[in-house]
Amino acid sequence: MIAIGGLAMPASGTIARAIAAAVIVLAAPVGGSAQPTLKIFDAHLHYNQEPNPYYPLDRVLDVFRRNNVAGILANSRPNKGTHQLVDAKAPGLWVVPFIRPYRTRDDVQNWSTDPAIYDLIEAEYKRGYFRGVGEFHIYGNTAQAPLVKQVVDFAAARNLYLLAHCDEAALLILLAHNRSAKIIWAHTGFSTPTRRVRELLETNPELMGELSYRGGISEGGGGKLAAEWRELFARHSDRFLLGSDTWINERWFGYDTIMQTYRGWLAQLPEDQAKRIAHGNAERLFGGRVE
Repeated sequence: MIAIGGLAMPASGTIARAIAAAVIVLAAPVGGSAQPTLKIFDAHLHYNQEPNPYYPLDRVLDVFRRNNVAGILANSRPNKGTHQLVDAKAPGLWVVPFIRPYRTRDDVQNWSTDPAIYDLIEAEYKRGYFRGVGEFHIYGNTAQAPLVKQVVDFAAARNLYLLAHCDEAALLILLAHNRSAKIIWAHTGFSTPTRRVRELLETNPELMGELSYRGGISEGGGGKLAAEWRELFARHSDRFLLGSDTWINERWFGYDTIMQTYRGWLAQLPEDQAKRIAHGNAERLFGGRVE
């Protein structure tokens, strides 16, 4: 599946790679300060292994170092990649591991009706270090599935966060499943109107927005912040996280550009807002610090 304009649609590997590469190119900032010393927490990081990762672990760690990424929300398909990132204990890298309810690509479509997925989540949780569940994909009334509620309740009972790639309809269902649920909305709805994003944040105090692939943040070819997003960040800079979403190899190839783009518009914000979005909010949520 590939999500474009807020919709998820099937795509062949070739088409998906081409679209993702195009998104990277279009997102590249033309100018502006890059804030090279501002540390970033990458709140949507996949180190997938199908059957082998695109980069070996030492190269992945180098990607983080050269981009001054000092923390990551790690999840992978299967969870082996996350185990490796945790076990590496890399100096200067804070790893916040999430359980991904996927073993193979087929699970992206089928996880919400497969009882074995709940067993997987329980088994992974016994490792003792996971802080959340996700990223998982869910749309519309599919979120009503009993297994989905079971996963939401599992997370809420253990103070785990949920990284949910979903449309607004599914988001509202997830929130209704358990009012104690702590949800990070992957991509912040892609193209959900900014005014609606604000409404959702203000009526759901535990909801956070993750900004990879989010449309409309900047305008024109120079990476200038859109006025409505500048205002939203002014009101709610404590509710957003940055992410790379390295779901396919091209996102690793374009990682430097993705982070440069973030730095381009963070540089247009007041320092306190920029720091919250870059890493401060992750520190508050997960109780650690980027170094």
